[in-house]
Amino acid sequence: MNIDMAPNLSLVVLVAVLVGTGVYLLLERSLSRVIIGIALISNGVNVLMLVAGGSAGGPPLLGETAPEDMSDPLPQAMVLTAIVITLGMTAFLLAMAYRSWQLNGHDEVQDDLEDRRIARRAARDELSERVTDDSGATLAEDAADTRDETARGEDEHARVGHHPAALGADDEEAKP
Repeated sequence: MNIDMAPNLSLVVLVAVLVGTGVYLLLERSLSRVIIGIALISNGVNVLMLVAGGSAGGPPLLGETAPEDMSDPLPQAMVLTAIVITLGMTAFLLAMAYRSWQLNGHDEVQDDLEDRRIARRAARDELSERVTDDSGATLAEDAADTRDETARGEDEHARVGHHPAALGADDEEAKP
């Protein structure tokens, strides 16, 4: 019995290109590029599993092929499972991208204004000294006053087709 375990070099290069391109696209801000990146990484890993499974053999059915000539069915089963998982994840990401497009008119992941505000305050070393914000309100008071962006302006949203971006009182850099 001679088992050929040397991988096909062209398939290894294909795996490297798919995974490398997928990682590059995954680091973009556009959700559509993230989805394409995840699909490329998934396909690259699937090819890697098939390459790692060894050379192709006969079908793994008793009576059809001698046991030493059968291919290993485990990598094929793992790839089939990975394809199904990737399909579910891609559907979820497509739904997120569509919802982002409905709300903002594009599918780019935005910086969170609150995160930027906290980062600015941390850079000025203001977070450790204070328990209230610039208006003097505590976190509990801010939470009680937080507006629900989904509860108002239903008619305007339906007319325009998407939600305008909501800005806080402290978002001077984001205002036009």
